[in-house]
Amino acid sequence: MATKVSLKPDDTEDPFARESNPDPMIRTIAITTGGGDAPGLNAVIRAVVLSALDLGWETLGIRDGYQGLLSPEKYPGGGVITLTRQHVRGITHLGGTILGTTNRGNPFAYPMPGPDGELREIDRSEDVLAALEAHAVDALVAVGGDGSLAIANRFHERGVRVVGVPKTIDNDLDETVATFGFDTAVQFATECIDRLHSTAEAHHRIMVVEVMGRYAGWIALYAGVAGTADAILLPEIPYDIHKVAAKVEDRCRTGASFSIIVVAEGARPIGGRIAVISKEAGRSERLGGAGERVTRELQTLTGREARTVVLGHLLRGGKPSARDRLLALRFGSAAVRALADGASGVMVALDPPVVRHVPLSMVAGRMKRVPLDADTIATARDLGVCLGD
Repeated sequence: MATKVSLKPDDTEDPFARESNPDPMIRTIAITTGGGDAPGLNAVIRAVVLSALDLGWETLGIRDGYQGLLSPEKYPGGGVITLTRQHVRGITHLGGTILGTTNRGNPFAYPMPGPDGELREIDRSEDVLAALEAHAVDALVAVGGDGSLAIANRFHERGVRVVGVPKTIDNDLDETVATFGFDTAVQFATECIDRLHSTAEAHHRIMVVEVMGRYAGWIALYAGVAGTADAILLPEIPYDIHKVAAKVEDRCRTGASFSIIVVAEGARPIGGRIAVISKEAGRSERLGGAGERVTRELQTLTGREARTVVLGHLLRGGKPSARDRLLALRFGSAAVRALADGASGVMVALDPPVVRHVPLSMVAGRMKRVPLDADTIATARDLGVCLGD
């Protein structure tokens, strides 16, 4: 006689089980990668394609954000390609994105030359909608940061079935504990800071390291603490350069002839502004010069030799870390599961130990900055790191 097994109430349903009856309204999905590139994008693409094929769906890849739909004539073979197993084989460990990306192709504010030759922003969203219909796209997976997900939300409001995937090395997207690309960027920045310790000590210099992150200081904080920086300047904490100079002088008095200062590109002095290089039509403003500003002022205040190292786009390149690969694969698979479950207008989000999804409206236009009461900030202060305040 067979033994009867008793199930606990919470054991009767497996939240991670494969959907046995995927949404019959979906036959073809498309994926787009927009904004700045980040390690892990190719892993997301692979997970989406393989998960979709498992459900019998076709996946189309849109080149360079929405450019493949708006300017297909610029691409040999067209701006949209059918992604097969062969396309995504062996790409998980590769940086960048096989689809390409752009940060100046917002269809709702598309840069076009006017009669006077000046770039102006026009609304080309109808062209995107028409192209999606022409390609018989039933749903869209939009992989990107705050700008790309805000665009995805607007298309959702226009009736497009959309699931967003959070991507940014800056880790500044709300409603998700982490974004893929962040761990790799921090890991590389930390290695660079490690290398700068030896040359800074050999030459008795102040080394100022500027890192990306835009208006949030996650990369600067994590890499700065991990790399044992002496001062870390964040967008969340306007700094007094005199206090940073005092930290340098204190180190010199105690026998340390060098200092490492990590500066987020969005850091600003008390009462001052963020350093902006330019603002062009159709794209967000470019930040830069924060590290150089700190270097000049420290050299003047301390009389000591100082140098600036700008890591810039080095933080975006290279192989994704194991953690970023796994997170990207989880996000891509979760995006397809969300569509199979009938979801739309949502973003997949890490909520350990699971990946859930949240409304895009809760993410669009919002930024996750470093909380002033964060444990890592408290740790930095306990270690004697100067935060400029």
